[in-house]
Amino acid sequence: MTDHGDFIWHDLVTPDQKSSGHFLSELLGWTTKEVDAGPFGVYTLFQKDGRDVAGMMNPTPESPLAESGQSRWHTYVSVANVDECAERVPNLAGKLLVPPHDVPGVGRVCLIAEPNGIFPPWLCSLLRRGEENGNFFSHC
Repeated sequence: MTDHGDFIWHDLVTPDQKSSGHFLSELLGWTTKEVDAGPFGVYTLFQKDGRDVAGMMNPTPESPLAESGQSRWHTYVSVANVDECAERVPNLAGKLLVPPHDVPGVGRVCLIAEPNGIFPPWLCSLLRRGEENGNFFSHC
């Protein structure tokens, strides 16, 4: 079970999964497992000793920096209520980059930037805890 404020997942968003995946696998000793992500193409799980440690995906059109072609990491943080947390972001001088929305089989997410607008590695997604067992990646 994750608690409010825990870092729970990391996704590398890259336009070139093949070269990024090869680089990280060679550098860190990770293996990869490709998963069909439907209209989003291939989602790649990085694994260490058979355990999922991070993911990799193609940029989506609504993703910040999608047009730049730059790779970046998204960091996922568990929160009790994504919508309430997203509403607080502007009042705390942050920026809501992608509003709350549901990701089937995963949970509810939004994309935020902290007040200085620093992108990777401080670009965060907020995620509601999974309702089945509290483990956001229980479906993997």
